Amino acid sequence: MQAAPTREGPRVNEEIRVPQVRLIDADGEMIGVMQTRDALAQAYGVGLDLLEISPTAEPPVCKILDYGKFKYEQQKKRNEARKKQKVIEIKEVKVRPNIDENDYMVKMKAMNTFIDDGDKVKVTLRFRGREMAHQELGIKVLERIRVAMDEKAKVEQMPRLENRQMVMVLAPR
Repeated sequence: MQAAPTREGPRVNEEIRVPQVRLIDADGEMIGVMQTRDALAQAYGVGLDLLEISPTAEPPVCKILDYGKFKYEQQKKRNEARKKQKVIEIKEVKVRPNIDENDYMVKMKAMNTFIDDGDKVKVTLRFRGREMAHQELGIKVLERIRVAMDEKAKVEQMPRLENRQMVMVLAPR
C-alpha cells in the first residue's frame, strides 16, 4: 500500500489540520486568532479559499483568497524569473601564431561581441608543424589579446599549452 502523494505548495481549506489559526482577510487586514473551522466558514462565506501562508508560525498564519488566482500569479512569477535568467555560454575563437592584422581585427570584433553578450570566450591558438619551436609567437598573440580585452574581460584561465595548442579563457567583468 502506498502513502498519499505529498502536494506541492501551501495547504488549502480542509488540508489545514491545526486547531487555531491567525487569520488575514481578503483585503489584507489582520482579523486575529480563531478556530480553524470558523476561519474556513468565513472564507467559504465570501466564496474564497483559506490558504496557509506561514505554517511554521505559532499559530499558523492563514489568508482568505482565491487559490486559483494565487496559483496563476505564482506560475507567472516563476516564468518571469526563468526569462530573466541568462545562460552563460562559452564561445570559441581560433587564432594562429602568425595571424594577419585584418584577421586579428575580425577576431577581436567577434570577441568583443561575445563578451558584451555576457558569454565567456575561449581563445584557442593552434600550432602547426615547425611553429611549435616558436611558442613565444603564440604567447605574444595571446598577450596582445589579453591587453586589448583588459577593460571588458578578465582572464579566467591563463594561457596554457595543451598538446599542439594554447588555450586561454576570458570572462566578462
